Amino acid sequence: MSANRFNAHARLGVGLGLRAPHVAQVLAERPAIDWFEVVAENFMVDGGRPRDTLERVTACYPVIPHGVALYLGAAQGLDRAHLARWKALVARVRPPWISDHLCWGSVDGGTSHDLLPLPYTPEVARLCAAAIREIQDTLEVPFAVENVSSYAEFRGSTMPEWAFLAEVAEKADCGILLDVNNVYVSSVNHGFDPRAYLAAIPAERVAQLHLAGHAAQHGFIIDTHDRPVAEPVWQLYAETIARLGPTPTLLEWDAELPSLAALAAEAARAAAILATAGGDAR
Repeated sequence: MSANRFNAHARLGVGLGLRAPHVAQVLAERPAIDWFEVVAENFMVDGGRPRDTLERVTACYPVIPHGVALYLGAAQGLDRAHLARWKALVARVRPPWISDHLCWGSVDGGTSHDLLPLPYTPEVARLCAAAIREIQDTLEVPFAVENVSSYAEFRGSTMPEWAFLAEVAEKADCGILLDVNNVYVSSVNHGFDPRAYLAAIPAERVAQLHLAGHAAQHGFIIDTHDRPVAEPVWQLYAETIARLGPTPTLLEWDAELPSLAALAAEAARAAAILATAGGDAR
């Protein structure tokens, strides 16, 4: 992968997920947020309020679409109609990159509406890499693949998740959206060292980082996105930034939304950590 594919945006800073309850305030006040991430599927429309919102926000801020339905590991391959909707969205937003998850979620025409983990094998890595190459060739924009949180594992896996993620990115020649909270969640659920995971990820392929909150439920740690980032995740994030240097970071919060000011305050903590590695804090 060309080293400058993502490096040009290394100092993009800390972004927030654009959520409906905050849109009016964002447009009216234009708060000092570095950039916004949008759930791509929410804006794959020909007109109406979502289209208007997207146009108005992209006029003021960098926007990066993040998908939840490409299902890179689906055995039947990519949904071409969905890829066409992505193409139209990319043409409107013109983002520096796009992203989606290393998962599957549909089979035989049915969709789980969840991000399901994959068997970690060379065969599945090749399947996912082929899908990512088709996405990049079709959309003509760099792609970053995100690690998911998981609560179960396949007995047929032949490599650890971090090796699988790195192999997919290498075979696809794409970037990695490294979700630090997901690494922590899965490490607790499956009993591995999160620092070993993070150290094994090729630094030159990391385009973006995610931070989010989680909760303990029924003996597992669940990636809930409904509370502040936990202290162990902040520590892992600081260590990751020390290794990677300035890396665009997105604070995710999807349920039990606090005020925009509260989100901005939490984002400022990430910005302060970025600044310790030579990044631009607000």
